[in-house]
Amino acid sequence: MSRPGAAGELVVVSTPIGNLADLAPRAAAAISAADIVCCEDTRHTGSMLKRLGIRSGRLLSLHAHNEADRVPMLLDELRSGRSVALVSDAGTPAVSDPGERLVAAAARAGIRVSPVPGPSAVLAALVVSGMGLARWRFEGFLPRKGGDRRKRLEDIASSPSPSVCYESPQRVAATLADLAGVCGGDRQVAVCREMTKLHEEVWRSSLSDAAAHFAESAVRGEIALVIDGAEAGPDAPSAPSDVELCEEVEELVRAGLSRRDAVREVACRLGLARAAVYRAAVAARRSSDQATSGR
Repeated sequence: MSRPGAAGELVVVSTPIGNLADLAPRAAAAISAADIVCCEDTRHTGSMLKRLGIRSGRLLSLHAHNEADRVPMLLDELRSGRSVALVSDAGTPAVSDPGERLVAAAARAGIRVSPVPGPSAVLAALVVSGMGLARWRFEGFLPRKGGDRRKRLEDIASSPSPSVCYESPQRVAATLADLAGVCGGDRQVAVCREMTKLHEEVWRSSLSDAAAHFAESAVRGEIALVIDGAEAGPDAPSAPSDVELCEEVEELVRAGLSRRDAVREVACRLGLARAAVYRAAVAARRSSDQATSGR
């Protein structure tokens, strides 16, 4: 809703990736309250809102081909006090979808940008993949061919963390075959198709088995691939000990960070859970204090 004399607000709203029941009440309220709703396809979003019984302000298309041209006009609307909701056809805007330019421009202009979290295809695929997720990487859609594609595939092959990428049903078999060739056929993968929809499917297997299966299957729907990380080789560094983790935390504390922020920084740097770093640091300190008091 517009606010005369005050800058408006850009609200980034996540919408269902398949099941309309996943639209959060706050998301519905944000869309209803907005003066302008930016969406990839006004027909798709209009139909979704009608099915959900949600009234909205003006629907305005914002997609890969017109986003750059739309941004100056939308900034003027926001500066004049109007509120803008940004949605995509499905999931969270700006994650392999339009919206990144608008969000960045609004932030640079000092306009408030607020998220309304909700459905996300990448997170839905990750949490059902069955792989270790203390640290992971998102690749979006891979380049279709050439050196850029080869480099991205090699990055995935060498990463110790699981990687998530999106793929179309027409190219999924070829991509699985390419991944098997670069990562090795035994590398594990979860092929997540039609998440939250009626025909939801999660196919967990080796890359070679998945490539063979999908080469022989008629595939439909949206697909996310979760590729397991590379196993540590014999020359890979060993996991840090409790004492080493404690020393890293204490070094950051001495540098001026709070203990909480130091634990977070070490966990992020090493790809470990914050709770694990905290427990290790506490155990090492307790052991050191006991050794000191026993002298």
